[in-house]
Amino acid sequence: MATEAPRADPLVFSMRWPVRGYELDSRGHVNNAVYLSWSEEIATAHAEAAGYGREWSERHGGGWVIRRTEITYHRPAVYGDEVELTVRVELVRGARGVRRTTIQRASDGVLVADVLTEWVWVRLSDGRATQVPAELVALAAPVTAATLARRRAR
Repeated sequence: MATEAPRADPLVFSMRWPVRGYELDSRGHVNNAVYLSWSEEIATAHAEAAGYGREWSERHGGGWVIRRTEITYHRPAVYGDEVELTVRVELVRGARGVRRTTIQRASDGVLVADVLTEWVWVRLSDGRATQVPAELVALAAPVTAATLARRRAR
């Protein structure tokens, strides 16, 4: 009898990979646009690993699209660095989801960048924003409550 592989935590996920030469700008640093690609890549890998990827989304008639991204750059990453990305779900409610991705140099933990990405759940049939499936809202309820409490405290 085959056993199903354990699923990743649906709220936090990390991966590492090397900085590749084609990701560099003329100064030898990772190009700014690459950080957006990395944050989207880890979000996709996270959803798949947690069991909420493309197939799950299609069965639920929708999918995530990026609405807005904020990137704060702290230190450059360069060729030869290995980076560790950690994505955390911060909020899921209504038609929205918010993820925060931190990018650190793996060798010493230095923060390279952090990326805040707002996603919108859209219906596959017409591309319009719609309510996130209740399963995801319930799953993220504790982190959503914590995020909203932090916002109110500001």
